[in-house]
Amino acid sequence: MNENGNRTRVVQGIIILVGFFFLVRLLYIQLIDKDYRQFASDNSLRKETIFPPRGLILDRNGVLLAGNETIYDVMVIPAKVKDLDTNAICKLLDVDKTDFEDAYDKADYYSKYKPSPIVREITPEQYGRFEERLFEFRGFFVQARTMRYYPLDVAPHAIGYLGEVTDNDIDTSDYYKMGDYIGASGLEKSYEKVLRGKKGGRLILVDALNREQGRYMDGKGDIPAEPGASLNTGLDLKLQQYGEKLMRGKKGSIICIDPQTGEILAMVSMPDYDPNVLLGRDRSHNYGKLILDPDKPLFNRAISARYPPGSTLKTVEALLALQQHVITKTTTYTCTGGYHLSAAHTIHCHADGTFNAREAIKMSCNTYYCNVFRTFIDQRRFGNAAEGLDNWKEGLSSFGLGTKLGIDIPNEARGLVPNAKFYNHYYGVGGWKSSNVISLGIGQAEISLTPLQLANQAAIMANRGYYITPHFVRSISTKEKTITLNWPKKYINIDSTYFNYVVDAMEDVVEHGTASLSKVPGMPICGKTGTAENPHGKDHAIFIGFAPKYKPKIAVVVIIENAGFGAEWAAPVATLMMEKYIKDSISRPNWEKWILDATYLHKKPAVDSTSIKYKGVDE
Repeated sequence: MNENGNRTRVVQGIIILVGFFFLVRLLYIQLIDKDYRQFASDNSLRKETIFPPRGLILDRNGVLLAGNETIYDVMVIPAKVKDLDTNAICKLLDVDKTDFEDAYDKADYYSKYKPSPIVREITPEQYGRFEERLFEFRGFFVQARTMRYYPLDVAPHAIGYLGEVTDNDIDTSDYYKMGDYIGASGLEKSYEKVLRGKKGGRLILVDALNREQGRYMDGKGDIPAEPGASLNTGLDLKLQQYGEKLMRGKKGSIICIDPQTGEILAMVSMPDYDPNVLLGRDRSHNYGKLILDPDKPLFNRAISARYPPGSTLKTVEALLALQQHVITKTTTYTCTGGYHLSAAHTIHCHADGTFNAREAIKMSCNTYYCNVFRTFIDQRRFGNAAEGLDNWKEGLSSFGLGTKLGIDIPNEARGLVPNAKFYNHYYGVGGWKSSNVISLGIGQAEISLTPLQLANQAAIMANRGYYITPHFVRSISTKEKTITLNWPKKYINIDSTYFNYVVDAMEDVVEHGTASLSKVPGMPICGKTGTAENPHGKDHAIFIGFAPKYKPKIAVVVIIENAGFGAEWAAPVATLMMEKYIKDSISRPNWEKWILDATYLHKKPAVDSTSIKYKGVDE
């Protein structure tokens, strides 16, 4: 009896223990296990994301530069897929079976219970056919969203493009899910949080065959999406298109700034690309081609490339030397064809004569500014050349040269203005003097600046001593309001009288100096030519300037790689841009034709975009 009673208690204990285990498991599944709860819910409800329209990007006159259109993605919830006919769905959607299977595996790895995109951007015709047969494909549905399109194929390096989110994007933000898109470059990247808006959501009732039965609770629980804010930029579409036209077939860049506001009117980097080729199913394939293109069309030369500034640096050097009383307006040096360091080493110059600082800028005399640089570095108040060079670098840095200016697009390069520490590394402490670095005085040797820094230098000259950080976005608009962005002025510690003196010299350059062939009748232009030595080939042509002389409206830099003299190539392009912006006409059609006909990149683009057509784009 006792033995039987013990057995009974053991059996009862086992039953109670098993029951308790099932009870705990049931409570866990219902109350704790989110994946199971989501799966159970999805058997009757389908959660869909409502993607917000991305904010627009507009030029200064309200012309659309980046817009949206509706497209459709095929989504999958792997846990709900049953008896999938892979061949049938691939044929229906016109996709490669291997690509489809890879996408399915990726979705399954990401989550068995969460929707993932498996076939992107199907056509409206494919969408219609797929909807008719959707009941055959359990676990699949179609979701609408907006996609970027760029109606004018203009300013790609400024506007940027979108890319699919990475694992890191998903891990570091609750906003993004697998398959979402994010700004990958340009304004699209810098203003991502402003442009993207806020996602919404809705619940859809579906039957056992995945057919929609209507909105859950008539949509009372739906959360509407909030559209992204729009960017109102300072870009001038007509000027931007004209600059791209002038630079077609060349390597280099143009930047035009409104010196009074710091707004960028145009930014051209050539070679460029059509941002529309980085949309759609072929995006990855096209991106690979652009990356491998030896001319680097994705590289933004305007803010990331670095060049010796050449003789354009002489304007800043004159200001620093005058401010520190290294020279006066009447200080002269005589040039006899070059600056003679020794019997075996001469820095050549094409200007012969005796010049003051203004005349030396007009004629771009190397000899004069080698003397100015050496005298500046070797000032008696400095203990040695190292202290003098650091003082020189500090002066250049105050102009934003060799520093990041803080433009509102990514990948701005710093440039390089070497200091004493730089040369101590190569020569040793005390192992060098001003004669070892004399080429810095004419913008050569180790100094390298970005086109953006040179454009800003031109704006400082136009303003006679201050600048506003160069930027694209002037205001941000939502349905409710428009917020104007404030960009503070930054002043240069140099007397205005010296700025006026150097500006007069820059006017001389265009009126009867090295750039005299590029002057525009009736429009006073101030500028400075430069020719940057290039150890890898023909020199780079540079010009900086602004117009008109008083109450200037535009400051410009033009750099054309491997073109030769700045006066011959960069100056004509710059003055054409100024005339186009100020007068909206061209008085020198022969110059324009000569520039347009001059191409040396005789090659087709890496990606042919001629067949791409988007809503709202004229054929």
